[in-house]
Parts: sequence; structure tokens; C-alpha cells
Amino acid sequence: MINDNRKRLRRTMMFLNAQKPALIKDPYIYKPDSIILDLEDAVAENQKDVARFSLYHALRSIDYCGIERVVRINALGTPYWREDIRCAVAGGCDAVRIPKAESAEDIRRAEAVVDSAEKEFGRPEGSVLIMAAIESARGVMKALEICEASARLFGIALSGGDYTKDLQTHITGTGIELMGARQNLVIAARAAGVQCFDTVYTDLDDMEGFRRDVETIHLMGFDGKSVINPRQIDIVHEIYTPSKEDVEFAWKVIREIDAKRQSGIGVFTVDGKMIDIAFYDGAKRTIALAKASGMYREEWEC
Repeated sequence: MINDNRKRLRRTMMFLNAQKPALIKDPYIYKPDSIILDLEDAVAENQKDVARFSLYHALRSIDYCGIERVVRINALGTPYWREDIRCAVAGGCDAVRIPKAESAEDIRRAEAVVDSAEKEFGRPEGSVLIMAAIESARGVMKALEICEASARLFGIALSGGDYTKDLQTHITGTGIELMGARQNLVIAARAAGVQCFDTVYTDLDDMEGFRRDVETIHLMGFDGKSVINPRQIDIVHEIYTPSKEDVEFAWKVIREIDAKRQSGIGVFTVDGKMIDIAFYDGAKRTIALAKASGMYREEWEC
């Protein structure tokens, strides 16, 4: 039985080096939706065991105040990933992130170790979710099969740095070099009914550029953005906050669909716009975003 958090809001997923106690002891004060405790790129080869020790005790002892705790394991081609999963599951993580995913088989290999670890450490079956990072041209081309590989998989994420290297280009700040991958991943995620997250923006001195980048991926349909600094969180949350008008319209859509469904009516108009059942989930997400942002008012339901 897979847990029901696959659809939770994930506007921001903040990377943190699992080896650094100063970073992982209190990130909840910045209010990201999720944190990604990193055992991969942020940790040197000779420090993998140290990082796992730090990760396990952080997961066991720190109250993250409801923030989702994702662990980025090492790639499946390394000798570290199986023990990474065991440590993360034993500690009580909510999900594991599989880097460099290029096939459905990659997801199934990781899932088998998660299954085993849940049994070994007494976790409820299906309690640990999976996400996949797409970091290569092959991964982009296989995105749909990756999205459909496991019921545990809640979403996929673009890793722009490695992807652009594989594409034999580089990050420009314009987004041109990422456009094809971004669109392909969003389409694959939507076709499979899972979430999609954008890559990090590494230039912390260019907050206006970061804002433009987030506005772009918001319009493209991404569920959220990976971030590397607390300064980036509020900008993402602001851009993903619906307007009062959007919330009021969403409630009208929800009420009308609920009412018309009882009468067997499938298509109708709300404020002059043609609406059908396909709008329902989007309206529910608008309400959830409004509540997460703190701008929601109960009177808007009326």
C-alpha cells in the first residue's frame, strides 16, 4: 500500500549536504516544502560513511516540522547506493531520489532495495516514496517509461548541469539549452500522472535571473523548483501563489463540478468559460497552493 503523499505540494525542494550538521539541523525555519539530504555530489568519496552516519542521526533525532525529507542516494553505478537506501529507510526518510536515471529498470532496481529495507527496518510497506533525477539525453528520451516504472515514484526532476554537459553545451542563463528537456519532462510527467521539478539555479548573485527562470518553469507546468539557498525559497513560493481571483474561480469550478456530476452533466460554463471534469484537479491544486502560501481565506469558499 503506497502512502498518500505522492501528490503533496512540492514547490521548493532544498538541497542540503547530509554530512554538514550545521546545514541539516534546522532548515525547517526557512519553510521549504521538501529538503533533499544529499549523499551524492556534495559528499567526497572518502566521506560517504561519515555522511550516512550524520544522515541517520539527523533523521532519527530532528523534528523537521512536517517538511518532507528526501535523501539523494549515490548513482546506481557506484558501490554506495544500496547502503545509502538502507540508511535512509532505517532513519525514517520520506523518499529517496535516484540520480542519473536512464531507464525503468533503474527505478525497479532501486525499488527492490527500498522494499527490502522497509521489511528489514520495520517500516510500513509502501511508506518510502521514490523520485528520479534525469541528467542525460538518454534519460530525457526515456522519461515516460521512467515515470511509469513504479507506483512509489512521485515525480521526476531535471538536473541541468549534467544534462547540458551530455548535450555538449552549458548553462547560459537564458534557458534555451534546457527548453527541450524541460518540455519533454513535463509532458512525460503529466502523461504518467506524476510531478515534475526543475533544476537548480546556481547564480546566487542574480536573483532577477532566478525570478525569470521560475516564472518560465511555472508557465511551462512544473510543480516546483530545486533550490540551493534559503534566499530562493520565498521567490518560488510567491510565483506559485495564486491570486484571489484564481482562488475564487477555483472554488466555483469545484462547486459546479460537484453539483453537475450528481446530475450527470459533463460540460458547462463558469463565468463564461467552458468547464468539464478535467478542470477539477487543477482547481483543487489552486486551493492547496493558496493554503500553503498563507493567503487563503475561508470566506472565498462562499
